[in-house]
Amino acid sequence: MDMYNNFLKILKSKGLTPYKVSKATGVSGATLTSWKNGSYTPKLDKLKAIAEYLEVDISDITDAPRLENKLPILGEIACGTPIFAEENIEGYASATNIATADFCLFAKGDSMIGARIYDGDLVYIKKQQRVENGEIAAVLVDDSATLKRVYLYPEEEKLVLAPENPKYKPLVFVGKELCDIQILGKAVAFQSEVR
Repeated sequence: MDMYNNFLKILKSKGLTPYKVSKATGVSGATLTSWKNGSYTPKLDKLKAIAEYLEVDISDITDAPRLENKLPILGEIACGTPIFAEENIEGYASATNIATADFCLFAKGDSMIGARIYDGDLVYIKKQQRVENGEIAAVLVDDSATLKRVYLYPEEEKLVLAPENPKYKPLVFVGKELCDIQILGKAVAFQSEVR
């Protein structure tokens, strides 16, 4: 069965039309018509947009086997005061729908509860050395890792690691103290139990 027939089958099961999909995803009607006629195969970004709108996996449209992405779990990260970050792989987490993450850490503590990240949650991290102000990141302070919102003020040579719980104060680093700080990566998702 070709991809377009899979697409039509999914549309029928959801009571949708190609026009509605085009309008909602920005994939043009001409693209869908070319796909129907067999003269065009949508690129991955268009297939991804369609699959997300239809709330299905891309493999449901393409007939490709579903890929199981496994990410290493590297231990715990403090959501409170920093704790030692041992990069020993403790296991692997499934990340089928989180393609941007490189590794995971278990949250420990309650300083990020305002961001809905609780003790024991699994946090997915994308490796990168810089993040935008206000983004949540895993940060290495000396040899300890912590999860906080990051605010960098280069003109003042100041870095603020802000918690999401008013009972904790921000961690502030200035001048030479910045040499002891390393951003491990940006938090891109987390897995939590229903509370």
